Amino acid sequence: MKGASGQGGLTLEELKEKMENFAKERDWDQFHSPRNLLLAMVGEVGELSEIFQWKGEVPRGLPDWEEQEKLHLGEELSDVLLYLVRLSDICGIDLSKAALRKIELNAIKYPISICNQKHNQIKTSPLTAPVATAAAATSTTSNDNGGV
Repeated sequence: MKGASGQGGLTLEELKEKMENFAKERDWDQFHSPRNLLLAMVGEVGELSEIFQWKGEVPRGLPDWEEQEKLHLGEELSDVLLYLVRLSDICGIDLSKAALRKIELNAIKYPISICNQKHNQIKTSPLTAPVATAAAATSTTSNDNGGV
């Protein structure tokens, strides 16, 4: 694990530990209730949204963006990630396991066979979506794609 200079990567577990230590050193645990962390994260998502607000669609890799814009984007993305990691830790959720489970559920909900269709032809209601397990059945009631 490397320092905060951006060199090297961190696992979610390492990031969780860094956030926990950061909060403890500042005596911030008293403020880190699930509700407070969620509201702080929502505020950061709003700041992230402002970056894209008037840009219309942007191509992958942001080729027309200046480095300062990309740096700002990275900071706002990091704010959202850090609050999400902290929130999951405070709630006792293993974010890595939860994310892998969600990918598995989405693979069931959105099988490759239906994803070769146009977006408006894909049906994902609980009555028509293929369901492999009872756990998946309870998770396929919304029409969101779970962030994947």
